[in-house]
Amino acid sequence: MPRYFIGIDVSTTASKALVIDENGTVVASHGEPHELSTPRPLWSEQDPRQWWAATCASLRAVLQDVSADDVAAVGLTGQMHGLTMLDANNEIVRPAILWNDQRTGAQCAAITERVGAQWLYDQIGSVMLPGFTAPKIVWVREHEPEAFARTAHILLPMDYVRFLLTGAYVTDVSDGSGIALMDVRRRTWSDELLAALDIPRALLPDLCEGPEVCAHVSAAGAAATG
Repeated sequence: MPRYFIGIDVSTTASKALVIDENGTVVASHGEPHELSTPRPLWSEQDPRQWWAATCASLRAVLQDVSADDVAAVGLTGQMHGLTMLDANNEIVRPAILWNDQRTGAQCAAITERVGAQWLYDQIGSVMLPGFTAPKIVWVREHEPEAFARTAHILLPMDYVRFLLTGAYVTDVSDGSGIALMDVRRRTWSDELLAALDIPRALLPDLCEGPEVCAHVSAAGAAATG
């Protein structure tokens, strides 16, 4: 019996699904577009629910060509850094702030001044940039405190799709590093940086390695995607 593998790409412009066989031959592919919102200069946002709708439509399309029973594994990739905030009921708190949003220059400067440029570089492996997730979290706390107070979970775009597919709050260390709250040498969240920025560790997803099996498709995820 053939075995197939599905890749899901939650990109900025579309969510796409690709099916390959054990030889790497493409068997089926499909994508559904996303809409981008730019409500103010420098802002770039999306409604996370459209990522899931586009993913479900794409998966249902490619599974017309193969049986879901023959799918051995599903992998996810996608746009990095996007701040996706869920409340305690897993409802969207506010539109996701994307990787190309540039509103957080002041927050980047304040973070760097608070912890020191060299110490920050040693922790996250980079200077703090507006595209990263950490300054977006600080921005929401400063400008939308009610939204921040409601937030129970912070995920990246692909991790939001993974959550709806599996029920797990997980990101891999590569994408997690772009949240800019990791100690990249230890490949874990930086307790020191979280404390310095007063960001609760409980808001962040668990970390896994890229090749690791980090979750399994739930009954609800299977029903939604075919």
